[in-house]
Amino acid sequence: MNAVAGGGTILTFPALLAAGVSPVAANATNSVALVPGSFSAGWAFRRELGLESRRVLITLVISSLAGGLVGAWLVVVAGDALFRAMVPWLIFSAIALFILQEPLRLWRERRSAERAARALDDLNLWVLAAAQFVVAVYGGFFGVAMGILMLAELGLVGLTNIHQMNGLKNFASVCINGIAALYFALGNHVHWPLAALMAVGGVLGGYSGAWVAQRIGQAMVRWVIIVIGLGIGVYMLVM
Repeated sequence: MNAVAGGGTILTFPALLAAGVSPVAANATNSVALVPGSFSAGWAFRRELGLESRRVLITLVISSLAGGLVGAWLVVVAGDALFRAMVPWLIFSAIALFILQEPLRLWRERRSAERAARALDDLNLWVLAAAQFVVAVYGGFFGVAMGILMLAELGLVGLTNIHQMNGLKNFASVCINGIAALYFALGNHVHWPLAALMAVGGVLGGYSGAWVAQRIGQAMVRWVIIVIGLGIGVYMLVM
């Protein structure tokens, strides 16, 4: 689902809860399982990250590490009871972001057509740093659909090359999930056997994503994710 349309965490997080994992441990396990996939995706776009991307990448890395650490800390401070109460609303928010993904993509394409790509000035870099810190806090805390937010912020500050933006987004995701995973691991919040199983499933699923997309289409997958995600959110709300 992540390879075809994104939003796979909308299913994996509730699946961990259904397997009997506590909310904080489920979030921690999910963060660990996401790191290999994010890194491989970012590595695939490495040629798009030339010297002109260096300042942007450094800005994203610093903000992502700081925000991801704060977000992970907030999850542990919140505890299982409070985090469980927040989960339905976090899922609904993620679904809303997922629905907005296509309008944001169209806006980004129009913006690219209207202006030529240009280097980010210092002001835009500070705006990007602040925006990325906020997104990273959300990413460390829950993280579903944070890639949509990162693409939006990169477009907002002036980037127009979607391949460059995807590369930056994926490396930033590695930083957010990586620092959160490290924090969770040091606190013994990770269910390692399930994390390993999910990581293997994520690699296999990402590899087969293109094959699936060609046969059922991205639009169908998006609707399936939205319907299932809303159903899970409602179910967890009334439990």
